[in-house]
Amino acid sequence: MCGIIGYVGTQNAVPIILDGLKRLEYRGYDSSGIAVMNNNGFDVVKQKGRLSELEALISQRPMSGYMGIGHTRWATHGKPSDINSHPHLGSQNKIAIVHNGIIENYRQIKERLEQKGTNFVSQTDSEVIAQLAEYYYNGDIVEAVIKTAGNLEGSYALGIMCLDEPDRLIAIKKDNPLIIGVADHGIFIASDVPAVLAHTNKVYYLNDKEIAVLTKTSVEFYNMDREPVHKEPETITWSIDSAEKGGYEHFMLKEIMEQPRVLKETVQSALGCGDNRRIIDGLDVSRFNRIVITACGSAYNAGMVSKYVFEQLCRITVEVELASEFRYKDPIVDCNTLVILVSQSGETADTIAAMREAKRKGAATLSIVNVVGSTIARESDYTLYTMAGPEIAVATTKAFSAQLVLLYILAVSFAKKLGKITKEAADNLFAEIASLPDIATGMLKRIDPVQKYAATCVGYKSIFFIGRNIDYAIAMEGSLKLKEISYIHSEAYAGGELKHGTISLIEDNTLVVAISCCERLYEKIYSNAEQVISRGAKVLFIGNCIKAVPGERLEIIELPKINELFAPSLSVVYLQLFSYYVAANKGLDIDKPRNLAKSVTVE
Repeated sequence: MCGIIGYVGTQNAVPIILDGLKRLEYRGYDSSGIAVMNNNGFDVVKQKGRLSELEALISQRPMSGYMGIGHTRWATHGKPSDINSHPHLGSQNKIAIVHNGIIENYRQIKERLEQKGTNFVSQTDSEVIAQLAEYYYNGDIVEAVIKTAGNLEGSYALGIMCLDEPDRLIAIKKDNPLIIGVADHGIFIASDVPAVLAHTNKVYYLNDKEIAVLTKTSVEFYNMDREPVHKEPETITWSIDSAEKGGYEHFMLKEIMEQPRVLKETVQSALGCGDNRRIIDGLDVSRFNRIVITACGSAYNAGMVSKYVFEQLCRITVEVELASEFRYKDPIVDCNTLVILVSQSGETADTIAAMREAKRKGAATLSIVNVVGSTIARESDYTLYTMAGPEIAVATTKAFSAQLVLLYILAVSFAKKLGKITKEAADNLFAEIASLPDIATGMLKRIDPVQKYAATCVGYKSIFFIGRNIDYAIAMEGSLKLKEISYIHSEAYAGGELKHGTISLIEDNTLVVAISCCERLYEKIYSNAEQVISRGAKVLFIGNCIKAVPGERLEIIELPKINELFAPSLSVVYLQLFSYYVAANKGLDIDKPRNLAKSVTVE
């Protein structure tokens, strides 16, 4: 949530910051702004709405400077408005800041400063940071930042400029991501790698309570005691092209189409000779009597799918917990528990908190993330990386699919190590997993039926998804994807639960999407389909074991055959496309759905 980009160097900061903000739009925002420092002091432009509106404003009143900070805001405290937009300045106009996160004690700080005569202009929690830093400033901006951070409760990633120290840009973070990029023409701060990829692939990752002091030609790191901290840069392997649309109308469609490559590279990383293979082979699974998977959103749905795979193959208890609930429920985990954390960004606030709670209780932690150097990747005991590359669309597609195949491979590997399946059986299952990229390639060449059917679904107010067993788990992801980007109310149900209340919602021309890849349960799910059809519903039947024939109220889209444990990786491709084309036919902003953010870094 929110995006930060900052620059100090030899080039005009304004176009660089605007470009960086564009590359951070996927994080979700409702307003944006830029502050640059020049000979006249701070020049600040802020605007509610889309970034294009900020650009239009800047084109009317050009600004320039060799150091600046920019921000895309997702409102938490104070409604979206020009005044509440970032950057924020102190009342003396000496300090400008941008902030991601939430300051939990901002009211107390604000009241204290107001009693001392400070005038606040916004309703945000972020403004107190600028005002407090100005209050503490006594000729040394680093010292002021240290004192300010020591008074803040909550989470933050900060970019800070001081008018009296025009050659230094300061950054500090706690529980929110912030990177430092180093280019030939200057130094950057940013919330995420895509913001700086056009300029550099050399980045440093800040740890909590570390301070970065940037100049045009250097960056130095300190702890809160102002002791130097040595850091080594990491090389990002993503190319700038991977963060571009590449001719597709939307990033989401591009990322759906990239899934065969992502699946192939992720499978190779775990079954070939990469780091993922080394981690998986080195895990001593015999010590665990329980597995807990915790995640949020689509990552949670990946965990729900994998629960069926782990339990069927490993015969071990698996619980799947929403990270936002896990952290507050006093979870029953111990040294014999493996907690698997799934997060695309590796910075999901609730999942970070769940990880730390699990570690506090002595559990082993294994993370599946997409971002090297992210907080979850650094702090978990073991880390597996998906090979998805940058995922720009807010609604995840390729990262979800990569998470799934890593969870499959973990389950098969665990079952083999525990002696629940033979080496031959494991090899056969690995071979089926390895076949997924080619099968997905074939599916993506036959998308016309999905596209055509989706075009007829624009007018629905509610769409229901049903499935049984593992098909129910992937139905949850199909439903989430649809509601995320089409704004159509959608729910997923286990087929057997229809008659326990849900069927009362079925009326004439309600659409029900039924998933059928568990052949042993086909008659059960088909019976559910007949039940809703008899009450006036229309059914879209997606699966690889369907024996029914299409009719007036029954449309069938066939999937290729594969082991039912891995069929969700095929079902989800068409479910993603269905959601995409429904939203596209409604003319919606698919890559940036309203009120949503790519990386949820606040509660």
